Amino acid sequence: MIDWRLARSTGARLSRPGPDVSPGQAAEVVEQLRVAAARSQGPVREYTGLAAPTDATPILVVDRPRWIEANLGSFSGLLGPALDKLDERSNPMLRRVGGAVSGAELGAVLALVSSRVLGQYDPFWTGPRGEPGRLLLVAPNIVQIERKLEVDPADFRLWVCLHEETHRVQFTANPWLRDHLRGIVQEFLDQTDSESMAHVVEQIGRALRGEIELSLTELFQTEEQRRLVGRATGVMSLLEGHADVVMDGVGPEVVPTVATIRRRFTQRREKASPVDRLVRKLLGMEGKLRQYKEGAEFVRAVVDRAGMDGFNAVWTSPETLPSHEEILDPELWLSRIHA
Repeated sequence: MIDWRLARSTGARLSRPGPDVSPGQAAEVVEQLRVAAARSQGPVREYTGLAAPTDATPILVVDRPRWIEANLGSFSGLLGPALDKLDERSNPMLRRVGGAVSGAELGAVLALVSSRVLGQYDPFWTGPRGEPGRLLLVAPNIVQIERKLEVDPADFRLWVCLHEETHRVQFTANPWLRDHLRGIVQEFLDQTDSESMAHVVEQIGRALRGEIELSLTELFQTEEQRRLVGRATGVMSLLEGHADVVMDGVGPEVVPTVATIRRRFTQRREKASPVDRLVRKLLGMEGKLRQYKEGAEFVRAVVDRAGMDGFNAVWTSPETLPSHEEILDPELWLSRIHA
């Protein structure tokens, strides 16, 4: 269903170059990001109250093509088994043509996203010695944004690392979370057949031609798929909102210019061009921005009522995670868990 090699070559070919930096500047950025990632560990651990190992997570400072390659590796590992089943049931000719089309489209989408993402914790990667997860920091994008915002580079790099370190802690302090998310993805894929995949390709094409407005979250519409999307949305809203709350809560202690960074970063996010807004909608990024906001409001409301220890009950098991409805109404979660 997906030609992974074509996706990789397409992504590398279409990814745009980053900002101009000299070799010396590039080396300095890499070193500062590594230092910032290490510095963020203590403050995040103290603020969240979550205990996580600090020496088992590779920290990779990457460029855009390397970010694309890393994500394709994780995608193929996560989606491969389910896609292989679809391959077995599809026509060989359709499989070859569909795999090329899907591979090219996936590579193009990742090339687009690769110029926007600042950092990422990849929970589904497994290292050669079985170590789970890795932290990716996309150096050219971080440099590009800090220049556009005209903020202190060292402060901005630490601020970004606080967010990504929070994601690392969420997963490494709660190992069951990785398998839980993987299970949701696998359930979703089990509900998808080759006809559904063809429908997705067709709808994306129509959206790109301007025939319809479309968000990726609207592509799959069976009752079971909507249920699974709702479960995933609740988890992702929690993770993103929690990371935003932590980076702003820790920030004043360790990032002197955090108020300026947050103000300018938010203003830039809200003043996106019409083209940027279209891209965000097509890629589901508008939904991700809502996840930051809704998740952060949930976390703050629960911490205000129950304290950080009371909030940390979310990490007990899959049953204590909030649903999307509970994210939107924290009182529902509080009454269920802390009745």
